[in-house]
Amino acid sequence: MTRRDFVWTSAALPLAAQRGMNRPQLCIFSKHMAGFKWEELGAKAKELGFDGVDLTVRPKGHVLPERVAEDLPRAVDAIRKHGLSVPMITTDLKDAADAAARPTFEAMKRAGVPLYKVGYWVYKKDPNVLATVAECRRKLQGLLALSAPLGLTAGLHNHSGTDVGCAVWDYREIMAGIPAKEAGYYFDPGHSVVEGGSFGWRVSLDLALEKLKMSAIKDFYWEKRDGKWRNRWCPLGEGMVPWPEFFAAYAKAGYMGPISLHMEYPGGDELAAIGKDLEYVKKQAEAAYR
Repeated sequence: MTRRDFVWTSAALPLAAQRGMNRPQLCIFSKHMAGFKWEELGAKAKELGFDGVDLTVRPKGHVLPERVAEDLPRAVDAIRKHGLSVPMITTDLKDAADAAARPTFEAMKRAGVPLYKVGYWVYKKDPNVLATVAECRRKLQGLLALSAPLGLTAGLHNHSGTDVGCAVWDYREIMAGIPAKEAGYYFDPGHSVVEGGSFGWRVSLDLALEKLKMSAIKDFYWEKRDGKWRNRWCPLGEGMVPWPEFFAAYAKAGYMGPISLHMEYPGGDELAAIGKDLEYVKKQAEAAYR
């Protein structure tokens, strides 16, 4: 999402969220505030200093799929009362056959939420990679047949491990020929560095910048546990992700879409940890976008 793309998106935001927007919108992933109701979520996110909310619309989320038609507009209104935006939602939608797909998109249109995260497709134990990619492309096209006519944009999130998109190039194949206004990358630097710690993350970033719509933020380092090397999520700036390089690339590309803060590491005072991570992100973004 470039500065030009941002114009129509910002039209759906409250005035307070549009003022002084010279960097991407910083959003809290509402998964990490699951105990808060909509009004409380908006108030606490505002108190912590966020610009917006990445709202979960999935089983056990802030909005349940079976109630999305009624509850999504209500949830968005409750959050916007506190001067925050809701530029994106996180869903588990993977196929147009999902009964929640059409009502979710229609509710997004009514609520003025332009972006949604697609659910994860998974590689099987012995994958036929190209066949899997082709199947996922068909599933994405089915979703877009419902969402694109409503002016909505899908985001594919790269997740390390067995999920399709772990290498990012596979998402490029899935989205080949699809207009950027219909689908793009929901890029995650943390998962990208997990999969490509030496140089692979640079390749992935270069691919994602073609159609960057959303970004997730988390940090990690490698540690040996039970005789195996595993990634350990940690506070931002304490891990292996080279944040100055990522933010410099975002700024150079003119990226102005939402950045969703994810806090996957254990801790005592979660809200305090979220606030600390947010301050780190703000410093990185302000340094890159000045």
